[in-house]
Amino acid sequence: MSKMIYADNAATTQVSQRVLQKMLPWLSQHYGNPSSIYGIGREGRAALEEARAQVARGLNAQPGEVFFTACGTESDNWAIKGIAHALRPKGKRHIITTAIEHHAVLHACATLEKEGFSVTYLPVDRDGLVSVNAVERALGPETALVTVMFANNEIGTIQPVAEIGALCRRKGVLFHTDAVQAVGHLPIDVEAMNIDLLSLSAHKFHGPKGVGALYIRRGIPFPVTLLDGGGQERGRRAGTENVAGIVGMGEALAEALENLPEKTSRVTAMRDRLIAELTKLPKTRLNGHPDRRLPGNCNLSFEGVEGEALLLLLDNHDICASSGSACTSGSLDPSHVLLAIGLPHEVAHGSLRLSIGDQNTPDEMEEIIRVVPQVVARLRDMSPVWERIKDN
Repeated sequence: MSKMIYADNAATTQVSQRVLQKMLPWLSQHYGNPSSIYGIGREGRAALEEARAQVARGLNAQPGEVFFTACGTESDNWAIKGIAHALRPKGKRHIITTAIEHHAVLHACATLEKEGFSVTYLPVDRDGLVSVNAVERALGPETALVTVMFANNEIGTIQPVAEIGALCRRKGVLFHTDAVQAVGHLPIDVEAMNIDLLSLSAHKFHGPKGVGALYIRRGIPFPVTLLDGGGQERGRRAGTENVAGIVGMGEALAEALENLPEKTSRVTAMRDRLIAELTKLPKTRLNGHPDRRLPGNCNLSFEGVEGEALLLLLDNHDICASSGSACTSGSLDPSHVLLAIGLPHEVAHGSLRLSIGDQNTPDEMEEIIRVVPQVVARLRDMSPVWERIKDN
């Protein structure tokens, strides 16, 4: 049986051996509740605070500004709804975001709209970039929060986060970024970038699933408690902490940031090889910004091809990838991100996202380059519309 090629790291990543070994003791002998005052409880508390410090160092934050959550989605919801509800008594009922955010952000904003908030969904250009000037024009006296993702999960475009953060700081408006795809892959400095709130998730950088964090800058108006109960997370999120998962997240981020420039260079070279070869196929386009994109992101659209069929045939070749078509999630609608950058429905349906990581190899890239054209050609031969598309 051939070796599987995993090229869907934007969906999730494999837990690294170093992280796994760090976690295992906290699943077995060091199982005490970190809120307990006896020895193995105090050990758990010390491990939590060590992990908190690791996450803080990775963001250039203070440990007291890091709050543990269950995932990036929870962090996004807590940040957006928390700021909205905290500032509503002051007449702040307006949120600014973009049309290509993750659904964790878009659905949170939609919920706030039902509660009487207004939301501005800024458009993006054909490369997926939002304009800083557009953010500035959308600001008003009622604006409570600007929330713009650091890097897009589908097309990999990296937004001008530092510029937006500087604008918001000058205007006295809070700024949140969903950095789930960026943390562990790009250098992030919440101080230098004027970020007030930031969401992250461990399983995107070789940590475990089911654990994330929210950075909340010290001093901003955020009295909101996510879960009522015990006094965990300084009274803001009750519930016994996932010690093993949190320990794993801290170690995963520390490992991810070691030798980051070298890793980035290596992954970017593999990504560029994929893009250069696969865009040679006729009626194929690269989605996302050609330069301002995540190191491992390659998102392509093949006209005359349906995304779900493409994924199934690639799976037959032991290649794991994802598509901009949402068919596999029970929806016939193509990706809202691809539609937002101007792709027609039929082109958006034929997209392929290859997201590679440091564990991938150049030989795997060559196998992908060999297989994808074969699969695309087979699907186009079966397509009733390919001849018309080919001849315009």
